[in-house]
Amino acid sequence: MEMGSALIILESGLRLAIPLLCACLAGLWSERAGIIDIGLEGKMLAAAFAGAALAHFTGSAWLGLIGALLASLALALLHGFATIHRSGNQIVSGMAINMIAAGLTALIGAAWFGQGGRTPSLQGPARFEPIWLGMDALTLLALLSVPISWFALYQTRFGLRLRAAGENPSALETAGVGVAMIRYCGVMICGVLCGLGGAYLAIAQAAGFLPQMTAGKGFIALAALVFAKWRPLPSLLTCMLFGLLDATSIRLQGVSLPGLGQIPVQAIQALPYVLTVILLAGFVGRAIPPAAAGLPYVKEN
Repeated sequence: MEMGSALIILESGLRLAIPLLCACLAGLWSERAGIIDIGLEGKMLAAAFAGAALAHFTGSAWLGLIGALLASLALALLHGFATIHRSGNQIVSGMAINMIAAGLTALIGAAWFGQGGRTPSLQGPARFEPIWLGMDALTLLALLSVPISWFALYQTRFGLRLRAAGENPSALETAGVGVAMIRYCGVMICGVLCGLGGAYLAIAQAAGFLPQMTAGKGFIALAALVFAKWRPLPSLLTCMLFGLLDATSIRLQGVSLPGLGQIPVQAIQALPYVLTVILLAGFVGRAIPPAAAGLPYVKEN
């Protein structure tokens, strides 16, 4: 492979990895706190729509980012209320959020813009443009969230308490720390990171919102989280692997192999999802999640 082609794939792989990284770190914070969240997809989709819509109406990408964060945070709090306050099933709540986001974004988008659910194309200050080494502000924020997450989780008292909420909530409660409060913090951080990923999709990577534009990225991020064993730096490396594979698959479209002819586009596009299945099949049994993840905690009287 030529050096130029390799650099193009690396650059494209980074762009494609950013939304995965945001969702993966979001899931890490939530599950470390003991709350399984398969609603990452829905929160990113809602954030993408809210961000693109507000950026269109205001002409400001930064106001669009705020809208994306608020939309994702609202769904995160809804998930927290259902699973922490009401001790509901965490898987069911996450799937409900995915369905709510998919339906509402399509419905509101069609009602507001009349373009099949799309938002108008964003231009100029309504989009995040590259500011340093070809990277925009949201890319830099996403990359900075990796060391910040590591430091907060492993070098602060708050991080110790949050990890305890996902491992041994009874011991945390015995120490006089409210488990519900800590879990809500994890869920809210998850919402902020999903909002960042959704805003990146619609306001930085693309120039507006498209229905279902997340295209399973939330679920791929969950697979990356399992492969990374719920750790920040391996999460970055795993998401980069997915991003590079996705970029390579795009680059291979239209390429012919000796004796095989042109590779079907569908087969190339399926590569990231095939890798997801392989990783889940090979590592789910080996990767040990936080002991209390998925289990509602009821304070003992």
